[in-house]
Amino acid sequence: MKADPGLYDYLPYRNRPRITWPDGARVAFWVAPNLEFYEIDPEKNPTRAAWGRPHPDVLNYAYRDYGNRAGFWRMLEAMDRCGVRGSSSTNVAMFDHHPEIMTACVERNWEFYSHGVYNTRYCFDMTEAQERAMIEDTIAAVRKHANQKLDGWLAPALTYTERSLDLIAEYDLTYTCDLFHDDQPMPVKTAKGRLVSIPYSLEMNDVIAYNVNLVSPRAYGEIIKAQFDRLYEEGAANGVVMCIPLHPYLVGQPHRIAAFEEALRYITSHDKVWVTTGREIAHHFLGHHFDEFNAAIAAHNRKGG
Repeated sequence: MKADPGLYDYLPYRNRPRITWPDGARVAFWVAPNLEFYEIDPEKNPTRAAWGRPHPDVLNYAYRDYGNRAGFWRMLEAMDRCGVRGSSSTNVAMFDHHPEIMTACVERNWEFYSHGVYNTRYCFDMTEAQERAMIEDTIAAVRKHANQKLDGWLAPALTYTERSLDLIAEYDLTYTCDLFHDDQPMPVKTAKGRLVSIPYSLEMNDVIAYNVNLVSPRAYGEIIKAQFDRLYEEGAANGVVMCIPLHPYLVGQPHRIAAFEEALRYITSHDKVWVTTGREIAHHFLGHHFDEFNAAIAAHNRKGG
């Protein structure tokens, strides 16, 4: 049996230090659209195939292309109507392939955080030099095209090496969405720097809802609202985070967009909600709660957890 990778320590959900969000908010709420570009014939990765069907897998390639052609714009307009900025998990190749999309996001002051270069280039089996080159490419692209410092990371297609989080911390990124392990930000154990895990819910992810659990649009909207209701109740005692990860080729389908927009309106109608970005959540936690949480974790470990 392999040892635990030791990326974070255990701290029970109850009796943690109290997180306070700006203006007394109970929930820090952010929406994370994945802006992705898929190559139809990428370089082969020895661990994972890019497509499920023999080349050329036109069906799946075109299905995802729908998101960039039509679904994105429908999703964008719904978010605009609800006053919600995006924190975009971005394949930085999108800046070259679909500049119109990226310009629309820049105009709305969306945050861009890294989802690698292409969603068909996986970290599995990368050398350290290859992984560093990918990180440096994404940092440079976001700086060049959006004039932003890159703060966040979600590994392309959720693929990793044993050094991934150490490297992004070394390059002065401040948060990762790759751990899926809590409803509050948590310190991540890295060799250098300070890195925060920001909640990015697979349960709220439209890929899981529509392609795995096969729910209806109405059910997805109700799931989002039920998630929010519970977190809003718990957040009265200790601030929590809610994230909705999206993919324009899924949520942007005509028959799905109304349920999503109705759920956004429901959440943003509450007065104790901080509608924000991944970067702003990470910076607030680092500035106000990171050290306190580390001290609580150390105390819990001394007691034998």
